[in-house]
This record gives sequence, structure tokens and C-alpha cells, in this order.
Amino acid sequence: MASTPRTPDQTVPRYGTFSEARRISTILRTEAVGGILLVCAALVAIVWANSPGADTYFALRDWEFGYEPWHLRLSLGAWAADGLLAIFFFLVGLELKREFVAGDLKHVRTAMLPIAAAVGGVLVPAGIYAAVVWSHPELRAGWAIPTATDIAFAVAVLAIIGSKLPAALRIFLLTLAVVDDLLAISIIAIFYTDSIAVLPLLLALLSIAVYGAIAQAFRRFFSTRPLAAWIVLLPIGVTAWAFMHASGIHATIAGVLLGFTIPVLHARRDEQRTAPGLAEGFEHRFRPISAGFAVPIFAFFAAGVSVGGWEGLRAAAANPVTFGIVAALVLGKPVGIVLTTWLVTKATRARLDPALRWIDIVGVGLLAGIGFTVSLLVAELSFAAGTPAHDTAKAAILAASVIAAALAAILLGVRNRQFGRVQRRDRVDADGDGVPDVYQGAPPQA
Repeated sequence: MASTPRTPDQTVPRYGTFSEARRISTILRTEAVGGILLVCAALVAIVWANSPGADTYFALRDWEFGYEPWHLRLSLGAWAADGLLAIFFFLVGLELKREFVAGDLKHVRTAMLPIAAAVGGVLVPAGIYAAVVWSHPELRAGWAIPTATDIAFAVAVLAIIGSKLPAALRIFLLTLAVVDDLLAISIIAIFYTDSIAVLPLLLALLSIAVYGAIAQAFRRFFSTRPLAAWIVLLPIGVTAWAFMHASGIHATIAGVLLGFTIPVLHARRDEQRTAPGLAEGFEHRFRPISAGFAVPIFAFFAAGVSVGGWEGLRAAAANPVTFGIVAALVLGKPVGIVLTTWLVTKATRARLDPALRWIDIVGVGLLAGIGFTVSLLVAELSFAAGTPAHDTAKAAILAASVIAAALAAILLGVRNRQFGRVQRRDRVDADGDGVPDVYQGAPPQA
């Protein structure tokens, strides 16, 4: 039976090409593993920081090394936040460029809903936090803490409980998280830079330009010879990172900009490629390093908060920072995402994918309330180490992330079972041999 073709601007998000779907599936599986490692590292840090051996944890985190004249004498915790996390942000830059050049953000109308949802998921939580702590001026600097979504943690939850959920929901979450990362990066660059050293910044930008020019000119060479990228491009990237750090702008921004310079293959109609593009190759090589090492190590050093026993827990629970962060992440994220998405559907031709219901978008909003990696980073930038607000903010981030993850797991777990029943009902055995011949309700497989 012939079906009416659907124009790109009528349904959001779309299933996309099959190569895109395969790529997203691969990313989701990898991020799920990274999310589990992230949680384990954070749990080890929390237990160690509140054990009789807590002094050894803080001594390890605060141990400094590096070359002082280059502004690179940092503690292990700072090296993790400024250095290792740059690998994570390099992948963010790669993913952003891929989505804008060849992915679901290529067409504005197609990406309208997840982009709007991401913006709403930033503005509403920031507003809730600011409203809660407004009478405490010293706490207002943390307004951006609840604006970020931890994609690794969120996807780990989705992968565990969402095996039967439609691809459209996963694509919506991934696209929303990509835009969310872009907004978080912009916030860090604009609002958390106290002063800028012009000469190091210019040298950083020059190094990034050289890096991009070489990557563009010799893309085939680096694609076919992986070792060459480590020998040629890595030293230039490290140089750009060091100059960016010396400039006063958070050094992870260098990772994003370096990722933006990597060439991306445009989607082709026949989707037949003789070899993956350089961005795909770099993503394949660096994602295990990021998910399996860099982000868990950062979480290990960032999540270690001494709660001070029951007295400390009671004091933290009564702190406005705790109320602000928990309310913003658990309530503000889903409200901002759902409300903004609904307003856009009413004001434009954009529509949810037919496979989705509004309750699914609520589930995505709860998943987006898992603010971990970038939220912890913003907490580090918002409050000085050793201050009560610093440790309280981190504890609140962890608590809010656990609450949001639990609520999302309950809601999407129910939806997962419902989708499973629908999938079983839609199987059709045309020849009566007991083997499903047609699988309705899903995109065609050939």
C-alpha cells in the first residue's frame, strides 16, 4: 500500500538515514558503558571521602605537579578538570559538527523541537535556582550548575531500561543533549572567565587554526594512518590547550574548538563510502579514552565530597544551594523541556514523531535532569574550593542526579514495557510458519 511521503518539517525528530541510526546506536552503547564507569568512579570517591582514610583521598586530589612558569602547576583534581575533560569536550566538538553538517541538526526545521527543548531545559532550571537563592547574593554564582545534562549518565539509564523504546526517543535525547552541551560550553566561556590574557589567547587560536588547516589538508593521510595523528596533530592540540589555559579561558574550550576543525563527510544518498571520514575515525579512536578513562577520572576527583556525617547531611539539606539545585534539575529540567516543546508545536508546523507521546518527552526531561559531569565542573568554577557552598553544591548535584535517574527509570520503564507489548502485537506471520515476516511500526530495514 502506498503511503504519503512525509516532509522533513512535519515530524520531529525523524528517523534519519540508516547509517545515522547505526552511528547513534554505536554511540549509545559506548556511552552506556562510560556512564556505568562514571557512576562507579563517583561512588568510590564518595565512600573514600567519607571513610577513616579520607585524608589520603584529599591529599591525592590536591597533590600538585607541573611547570609553574607556564601556569601548569596544577593539582591532580585540576588536571582532571582542565586536562582530561578536554578530551571529553573534543568529542563534544566532533559530535556537534557532525550533527550540524551531516546529522539531525542539518535542517533547522527538523531539529527545531530538540533545539527548543534544550534551550528551555537551560533557562527554566537557571531561573528556578536563581529564584531560590536570590536572597543569598554569595550563592547566585551557581545559577548555571543545573543547566547541564550528563549525556553519558542519561544514556546509561536509557540503555538499561529502554531496550524497546523507539529510535525516535533516543534520537531526540541525543540531539537535545548535543545542543545542551553547546549551551553549557558557551556559558562556561562567557560567564566563567574572570580575565583574559590576550597574547596566550591569540596563540591558542593560531594553534587551533594550524591544527585545523593540517587536518583539512591531509584528511585522507590521517584517516589511513592513525599513528600519524598522534605524532603530528596531538602535539599541536596540546599546545593549543596550554595556551588556552594560560589565557584565562577554561581550557576545555580548546577541546571543543579543536573538534570543530576536524572535517566531516556530508551524507550521501546512496550512503556508500569507501572509508570513514576523519571525524568518524577520531570519534572511534577517542571515545573509549573519554568514556573509559578521562570522564571517570574527572568524576573520581570531582565527586569526592565529605558530607560530615548526619550533622553535615542535615545542614546540607537545609542549605538554599541544595534546594535550588535539586528543584532545578529534578523539576526545572522536565518542565522547561516539555513546556518549550509544547509551545513550539503550537506555534509552528513541527510535530512529535508519531511513535512518541508527551509522556515520553516527560521521561526525556527527567533524564536531562541528570546533571553530573558538566554540572560538577560548573560547581568547581562557581564556588571556591573549601567553602561550604562548594561541597554542598556537589552533594546536591549527586542527590538530584540520583533522584532524576530513579524517576526517569520508573516512567520510561513503564513505557518500555508498553512499547514491548505493541511490538509483539505488530508482528505479522504472513506464511503461517511461526516466524515473523513483517515487523510493523518500525522503519523499513532495506
